Order: sequence, then structure tokens, then C-alpha cells
Amino acid sequence: MSKTIENLKEAFAGESQANRKYLAFAKQAEKEGYPQAAKLFRAAAEAETVHAHAHLRVMDGIGKTVENLKEAISGERFEFKEMYPAMIETAKEEGKKAAERSFVYANKVEAIHADLYQKALDNIDSAKECDYYVCPVCGYTCENEPPEKCPVCGALAKAFSKVE
Repeated sequence: MSKTIENLKEAFAGESQANRKYLAFAKQAEKEGYPQAAKLFRAAAEAETVHAHAHLRVMDGIGKTVENLKEAISGERFEFKEMYPAMIETAKEEGKKAAERSFVYANKVEAIHADLYQKALDNIDSAKECDYYVCPVCGYTCENEPPEKCPVCGALAKAFSKVE
């Protein structure tokens, strides 16, 4: 692999992490009553997304939708079968309960994401339109309407957000 490709991968990861971090910072600023700071964090997060997408395009990291679904399935399966189980075990061994809970929630939800991607792939030419809802506590993702209680973390339906 060329040094430029390595650099693109590193830049993509950094820009992606900055986007997520700045969105979390924006939520915190809103909670603390600093709407202008929140707006700035969201603007910078959007700019980081522009950078990340540009790096991904240059790496030829965006394929046709069927290829992208297959890659997403593979990534989600890796996370819930290999990555998170090891992380959960380490957190348990170290007594890091909050990290363990975070990893357990993510692990359960990644399996659901893999199933949703597989369903989309299986029905790529005949998919019926539906809405998706996401739990703000654990990330549980579902079709059509949220459950009364999140099956992963127990959050109530009213907490779920509809994805536009």
C-alpha cells in the first residue's frame, strides 16, 4: 500500500472522529445554554464530513450500493463477532463497568445493523419504503416505529428519534 493511501486512510479516520466529537460537543454546548458554540461545533462537524467524504472518494472507498451493503454487512459482523466481544472481556477484567455497558450495547446493536443491511440487500429491487428509528441511549435501530421499550437498554419509545 502506498504512503498516500495510508495517509488518506489516517486522514479519513481523523476527520470522521472529529465529526463525531464535535457533534457531541455541540450537544453539550446546547445543554449548557451556549447555542452559538453549539452552532459552531455543528458547522465544523459538517466541514469534517466534507473532508472525510473527499478522502474516501479519492481512495475509491465508495462503490455501488450493492457493494456498499455487502461491505457494511461485513463490517458490522466483524464488530459484533470479533471486535466488541474482546473489548467487553477486557472491560470486565479491568472492572470498567461503564465501558463494558457501552461495548455491550454497541455489540448488540451492530448485529441488528448487519441484519437490517442484509434485509436491504436481499430486497434491493423490491424494498418497500419504511421509516427508521434510533434509540438515543444505545443506538438500537428499528423499522417502522419504535418499540414501547428498547430491547437493548430499556429506553422508552418517546426517546427514539426518527431518521430523516
